[in-house]
Amino acid sequence: MENLLSEQVIDAAIEVHRTLGGPGLLESLYEDALYHELKLRNIPVESQVLIPVVYKGRSLREPMRLDLLVGGKIIIEVKATEKESIIYKAQILTYLRLTKLKLGLVINFGQGRLIDGLTRVVNGL
Repeated sequence: MENLLSEQVIDAAIEVHRTLGGPGLLESLYEDALYHELKLRNIPVESQVLIPVVYKGRSLREPMRLDLLVGGKIIIEVKATEKESIIYKAQILTYLRLTKLKLGLVINFGQGRLIDGLTRVVNGL
């Protein structure tokens, strides 16, 4: 299920990248466009999903905020930077652990070729 869904997300992201002319826009614009493209394709997606962080039985003040949650199964972290960072992978892995989900994608629209900005992250649970 996750593999097929991730392929659909990547296809949608490539369409967004191509249609918007590649890198150069704000992260929030790419996120909004990807959300819209997924909706147009009838792929279930939620935007800016809040995930509580619990420490020793107490919810901390600030929840984590997922950029996109696709099909209730895949977390999407949207970036628009020139350079990749290992922090992005660590961030999405934390989201996966907190939600007990298996698959996340970091999609960096700041790359000239979107394929160079895709990182698949798997939670070993």
